[in-house]
Amino acid sequence: MFWTGCLILNSSPTGNAAARLGIAMMIAGILLFALNDVLGKWLVATYSVGQLLLIRSVAALLVLAPFLWRNGLRPIVRVEQPGLQTMRVLLSSAEVYAFYFAVMYMPLADAMTYWLAAPIYVAALSPFLLGEKVGWRRWTAIFVGFCGVLIALEPSAATLTAPALISICGSLAFAFMMISGRALRGTPDITLVFWQMAGAGLLGLVTAPFGWVTPTGFDLFLLAFLGVVAMVAHVCVNRSLKLADAATVVPFQYTLLFWAVLFGWLVFDDVPRLNMLIGAAVIIAAGLFIFFREQKLKRPATDVMEV
Repeated sequence: MFWTGCLILNSSPTGNAAARLGIAMMIAGILLFALNDVLGKWLVATYSVGQLLLIRSVAALLVLAPFLWRNGLRPIVRVEQPGLQTMRVLLSSAEVYAFYFAVMYMPLADAMTYWLAAPIYVAALSPFLLGEKVGWRRWTAIFVGFCGVLIALEPSAATLTAPALISICGSLAFAFMMISGRALRGTPDITLVFWQMAGAGLLGLVTAPFGWVTPTGFDLFLLAFLGVVAMVAHVCVNRSLKLADAATVVPFQYTLLFWAVLFGWLVFDDVPRLNMLIGAAVIIAAGLFIFFREQKLKRPATDVMEV
């Protein structure tokens, strides 16, 4: 069914139909990412983060195997800018490990709010790392976005916990990963995804023996299913960006917070904090302003949440 759907989507519609389908694919992809995060939070209550990453990555690489068989190994073994590629893999592995560690101890919506601030970090760092010019309007939005992070974090001795600090570090790693992705935008998607999954799997292999819990048959299925859901989510998001303009579909990535609040409440009885909701609203407003400003100036800003 999955492969049939991919073949059908290869014959893409055009015009308004393509835009509508692109929006639908983005919403579906973000929903799948949210389900992936909920399932991950559920599983790390029993299994270590390393164990989750190992099994998740192996399953995802098995899903990728038919694409590798069809396209050959050349895009995998001959990569451009290997140093930058290696840095991106290290950042992506640290980011996903930090995310699953954070959701072990904090509500899903709280962790997701910190990750939604990553585009603001990218905008703040891009003048120094990518040489991009940032005008006063976007610097203002960046400042407002940082205020949103402070509102959501509500800094105090009680809230500056290890999970909260790890969440901020993880979202910063995600921001640096997005910046490296901009520098590697000419690299085939399959190369980026393969090494991202392989890096996470290697980190899982190294850390999984510490606190290993032998999974039941059903839990092993869920751990593997986690990787498959993530891969299908990536397919949906990538396809949406091919069907419609980024300005049309990317704002729908912020529906991730809605799903995080809803599923956190339904599955884990998490009641969102008022400060978190206010901070999230400020972060989203600042992020959307930065995105549309970059679109107006014809700069790429198609980064999407990839947890």
